[in-house]
Amino acid sequence: MSLDLLTPLVGTLSPDANTRMSSELALAELSKNPESSIALARVLLSQEADISVRQMKFVAYLSCVMHSAGTVLRKYINEHWSPYFPSFKGNAPSIEIKSVVREAILQGLSDPNRKIRSLCAYILSTIAHSDWPDDYPALLDQLVTLISSNHSDSIHGAMQVFADFIKADLTEDQVLPLLRQLLPVMITIIMSPQSHSPLTRARTVKVFRQCVESLYMVQEQHPQAVKEAVANVLPSWIDAFQKLLEVDVLPEVQNTADWDALVLRVQLYKTLETLHTTFPKALASSLADLLQLSVLHLVTLLPAFTTFHLPPTESAPGCSEPDESVSLPQLSTTILDFIAAIARGGKSKAWFANTSNLETLIQAIFGWSQMSEDDEEEWAENANAFVAQEKDENLEKYGPRSAGFDLIGSLIERWPSVTVKCLQAATQQALQISQNARQSGQDDWWRPLEASLACSAANSESITEYLEEEDGAQSFDVKNLSSEILPSLHQLSATPFLQGRSFVFASKFASLLSSDVAQQYFSAAIEVVESNNVGVPVKLSAVLAIKDFCRYVDGSRMSQVAPRLANDLGPLLLVATEDTLSLTLETIGVLLEVDKGAWLDSTLAVSLATAFLDVWRKNLKDHIMMSILESNFLTLVSVSADGVYEAVLNATLPPLCQALLATTADESWVAGSALDLLASLMSSTSRPGLLPGLFEVIATPLFHALDNTEDRDVIQRDFAQVLAWHQADGRTGLQRILGVIARLLEPSKDESGGLVVGDLIVQLIRQGGGSIKPLLPELIQAMVLRMPTAKTATFSQSLIVPIALLIYLDSTAVIQLLEETSIPSPDQGTRSALDVFLNTWCENAVTIQGLWASRISVLALCQLFASDRSSLKQVHVQGDMLIMPETKDVIVTRARAKKTPHKFASIPFPLKALKLILSELRSEGDGERVDGQGNPAVDLDSDDGDEDWADEETQYQGFKKDEFEFLSEMLGPGGANFDNDEDVDEDEDLLNDPVSQMDIKGHLVSFLRECGARNVNDISQLTNELNAEEILILQRAVHQ
Repeated sequence: MSLDLLTPLVGTLSPDANTRMSSELALAELSKNPESSIALARVLLSQEADISVRQMKFVAYLSCVMHSAGTVLRKYINEHWSPYFPSFKGNAPSIEIKSVVREAILQGLSDPNRKIRSLCAYILSTIAHSDWPDDYPALLDQLVTLISSNHSDSIHGAMQVFADFIKADLTEDQVLPLLRQLLPVMITIIMSPQSHSPLTRARTVKVFRQCVESLYMVQEQHPQAVKEAVANVLPSWIDAFQKLLEVDVLPEVQNTADWDALVLRVQLYKTLETLHTTFPKALASSLADLLQLSVLHLVTLLPAFTTFHLPPTESAPGCSEPDESVSLPQLSTTILDFIAAIARGGKSKAWFANTSNLETLIQAIFGWSQMSEDDEEEWAENANAFVAQEKDENLEKYGPRSAGFDLIGSLIERWPSVTVKCLQAATQQALQISQNARQSGQDDWWRPLEASLACSAANSESITEYLEEEDGAQSFDVKNLSSEILPSLHQLSATPFLQGRSFVFASKFASLLSSDVAQQYFSAAIEVVESNNVGVPVKLSAVLAIKDFCRYVDGSRMSQVAPRLANDLGPLLLVATEDTLSLTLETIGVLLEVDKGAWLDSTLAVSLATAFLDVWRKNLKDHIMMSILESNFLTLVSVSADGVYEAVLNATLPPLCQALLATTADESWVAGSALDLLASLMSSTSRPGLLPGLFEVIATPLFHALDNTEDRDVIQRDFAQVLAWHQADGRTGLQRILGVIARLLEPSKDESGGLVVGDLIVQLIRQGGGSIKPLLPELIQAMVLRMPTAKTATFSQSLIVPIALLIYLDSTAVIQLLEETSIPSPDQGTRSALDVFLNTWCENAVTIQGLWASRISVLALCQLFASDRSSLKQVHVQGDMLIMPETKDVIVTRARAKKTPHKFASIPFPLKALKLILSELRSEGDGERVDGQGNPAVDLDSDDGDEDWADEETQYQGFKKDEFEFLSEMLGPGGANFDNDEDVDEDEDLLNDPVSQMDIKGHLVSFLRECGARNVNDISQLTNELNAEEILILQRAVHQ
């Protein structure tokens, strides 16, 4: 081949930056020629590169050049292959060139070089996204041929393509035929250890798992075919899995150069968990055997875990291929997760109810939950990592310890009695093992005891609940542990993690301890915090314990020591970071709630507020930290101690106002954070409104900041002061607010402000009184003008709800104004503002969030429906979605969605208003699902297998009867209204508004009954356009 391509490929490997850059530019220019794709494919597969490179004396570069060619080809595919790809830049190759490249890359799937195979698999998978099936119909047959070839390299390459292909591009019509062809070949591979390596078999199991997920996704479209596949195919696979797991695992970790065989076991357990989630009936008869095998794995591998991790006496082998990794913790975690999935599902009750089984399992969990040497080193050096794992928030470190905690929690949830008893027995055994190891002089004697205490402490809430409600604290002897065992651990400085665990364990079960014992632990924890001779893990454990003990120690005692503790913890705020800082803030927040902060004086309050501000300056971009900080400020200014509120404001307002004045458009996030803190300071729960004259202090910096960011809480806190304020140049607070609103409504502004603009306008309307009335026409016009360009439902709600409120207050005037106003339209010249508003409203009505907002919307709809105004009948809006023949009962893939977008009926506004009113009434608990003929809807039997299971959990969909009844009550029509949930950010005055407090169901029923009696808007005719469910709801309302 021509050296024009090979030379820049070699140049990309040069250590000289200029050479690399010029080579990359040359390749980009050459890539404009479609034939370069053929040349790149040939270099990738070294069909000509080998000779050329030897001639150029670049033999050492051969492998690197091939890999470079693959990387460039991958980039070429994305940029020049097809307009399907978002990064397409033109110059697509001809059909003939594409065919040559595809054939070459297909051959690369069998290349002996693993990296080349992987590159070819990625490239072919990318090509398939655009070409298959229309331009590359032979792909699936070609891949199946490779898998059936009995050649390990070919199987590896094809499996990599399938792994991506099955989950991304197959439609429901293609899944089943492919699986019928593929699965028999795959099961032969996994059951042939003599012919195929463990890694090839592991990849085959992974692809099978994706096949199972695809089957699950198409079962609604092809229930009978999937049912037959599940009945005929899955049993043989499950049987094969069981046979593979019955093979002794011990030889696979003893005296072996690699642990490739463990990769296969990891994939087996992941796939079993997927099967349990998707088709549980298929696993039902095998669950007991699989559980027994799983526990056997945990017990058998535990000595190896001790050898390689607690602490390691040998180096653990890895995989033979560098792109694969495996470890004993990884395998044990997948096993524990699989057992937990079965436990949560409530199946295999007989196995879990067996005390011997459960005790062996819990003992194994304790063993795998021991701190490894890596854990010990990391948590000793990294305080944040230690706190994160204690709070179970370190998702990156999820392993057997976390999985063990979760599994014990699932066991307690399902079978509390036997689990708690087995926990007690296993804890006693761990205590005995540790004592024996300590007496024999073993340095790691503490690990089993620490693990057992950690497992129980992690599930303290459910254990405590069971002991208090059911058991009377008999089966798990917390009192004996706390009084006889743990006190001796407090001084074990040589084992800091066990020392700290003793404090945390006692605090987690503080409610079960006597007040004297709890007080002793609490005092000991304070001494640790104040000591200079303990390590970080112990001190942080003491802080964790104090945070828990604050809820249970006698209030008078807490009030005595709270100032001392606050002084101890305050300095930590200046040096702590991340998780340690959040723990310190949370603990101080708990202290501030003790006796409503009556123990606090102004000096200490100012000291804490100053420390909080220092934390704020250092963590402005940490949203979680800011949330904790805002909560602490709110608690601080709400304490009952005299003089604290004023002192805190005097200490914090100057720096916050300075931050607001110094803000720029490029740093609006600084002002936004300062405004959030300011809002918390203004929100004292014990003081309605603002202190007299306070708004005058903050007004200038506040409005300066609002030119660069959004806010609502401070302005809304005391609207009277806002209206009364005048700037030095004569502008009023109201004028400045209108300026903020005008800025937020600019089309060029980002919509991330969301509900801000709507809430500001709502507050203007509700609290502005007569001062706002002359401005309403201009305000309404500005909101309607912005509606056609609104992109998000949240921002659309901000524009809709204020107008809905005005309609609720005076529908005639608002509708007349909308009728008389025209809005520019790119397609139609101008549109009526009424047409724009009603269409925007109807398209977004069902997504309106917040109790007050959703109610004001439906009440405004009632006002318009009752008005019987002719202009409203002439406006057509979006109706129900039309079910097109090409999308009925099919999975809508990405390509199909582009070709067949959703279509909606066009209906008169009064009909849509009636539909939305009935929908609201249904959500309030006045409806049931019906079928197309108006009969009560019933759920079709599923193929998950639960219909044949007779235990209690089966009858109640995996829940206990009382749990199921509770969920039914909460999720049913009369239960918790999650669609109109009272959002935590909703203003308290809105929640206290008569609209939020009214009986909305009774109001809507009365309204519909009156409309029916008077035939408002010809409702009797509109009924013919309703669906069966809507008709039923309307009939019930009218005849109640």
